[in-house]
Amino acid sequence: MTPRNWTDESEIRTWMRFLAAHSAITRELEAQMMGAHELTLSDYDVLVQLARAPRQRLRNIELANAVVLTRSGVTRLVDGLERDGLVTRVSCPSDKRGTLVALTDEGMRRLREAARTHLEGVREAMDKLLGELPGGADCDLEHRACLPEVPAARPVESGSR
Repeated sequence: MTPRNWTDESEIRTWMRFLAAHSAITRELEAQMMGAHELTLSDYDVLVQLARAPRQRLRNIELANAVVLTRSGVTRLVDGLERDGLVTRVSCPSDKRGTLVALTDEGMRRLREAARTHLEGVREAMDKLLGELPGGADCDLEHRACLPEVPAARPVESGSR
């Protein structure tokens, strides 16, 4: 099998457009998060995962799997969040050699603040992207009137079933 015939050109172009759109959206969301909260998207993701975890604590390996980073990548990221007081390391009750990463009260406060920025950024990105689709620009976003005119239902004649 040659590289040329593993898929057709239109599929490759679609994949490349998807990657470009993902990259552009991610860069914009990252810039918003850094500008408003001095958090990277990875920082935000770690805080979200910890907030959702039982007792707001996870082992490093669980955190690495949840945020799709390597263990060493998570360790470095957690080091920075710990320096900022957003997380802390605590002993694991079931394994005295192990530690858990725990969300602090300050981490939860920053997460709540950052969530508003993140969700608004995602909403804006999706509105812009969906607005470029056929019919997507016809929506009145202020009133969420995005449904096309629906023809009135015709009365059903009795006995015509």
